[in-house]
Amino acid sequence: MLEGGGHRYFAKTNDRSALDSFAAEADGLAALAAAGARVPAALCRGQADEHAFLVLEHLEMRGNGDYAALGRSLAMVHSVHGETFGWHRDNYIGRTTQLNRRSPSWSDFWREARLEPQLELARKNGLGRDLVGKGERLAEALPRLLSQHAPAASLLHGDLWSGNSGFLADGTPVLFDPAVYCGDRETDIAMTELFGGFPQAFYSAYREAAPLDHAYAVRKTLYNLYHVLNHANLFGGGYAAQAETMIDRLLAEVR
Repeated sequence: MLEGGGHRYFAKTNDRSALDSFAAEADGLAALAAAGARVPAALCRGQADEHAFLVLEHLEMRGNGDYAALGRSLAMVHSVHGETFGWHRDNYIGRTTQLNRRSPSWSDFWREARLEPQLELARKNGLGRDLVGKGERLAEALPRLLSQHAPAASLLHGDLWSGNSGFLADGTPVLFDPAVYCGDRETDIAMTELFGGFPQAFYSAYREAAPLDHAYAVRKTLYNLYHVLNHANLFGGGYAAQAETMIDRLLAEVR
């Protein structure tokens, strides 16, 4: 935290290789703010010697607040639509580059910009021939798995779990650490359920503003597979086995 001129600021620092990551973060925060979400404003960024930095508005936040308002805020963000899937620049999901080349086809985008890059990383990281082979079969089957689904290209947070949201003292929800792009809004909802989930008030308020159809339950596994594969590639451990189980479940849907 920094202080100056009677104000407090939140400064993020890293080595200079993080300069583009900070630029992507500032870009994502600006997009969410333009959609009406409360975010910490990005004030400046740059490089000093061997270090990159991003200076943000300092917000006093707590872990709990008005989860119904958070659901409505996310639905408002999702109501902003792009003309195509993707984004005007690549960004990052954790330390992994997230490809955002624009596409008019959701199944093509998910295959080419999400699933296949993670499978290629899995191959390079030696996560197992079975996992990669099954993943490749799933990639081929994506047009069938998503054939009855034509989502709008909604603005997404892109990395929405409980650690990337918080609340001001008055309960106002705040979003931060985004990995934005335009895609199926279900991907954001799916990720909120991946690591423990949010309170029911969040989901009830979101569904009231933007209902989900029954087939979301299947697509949730597909969308969360991306994040589980990314965790396998970043951290190893049991994530590879979890990803393979998810792939098996999805392949059973298209046999």
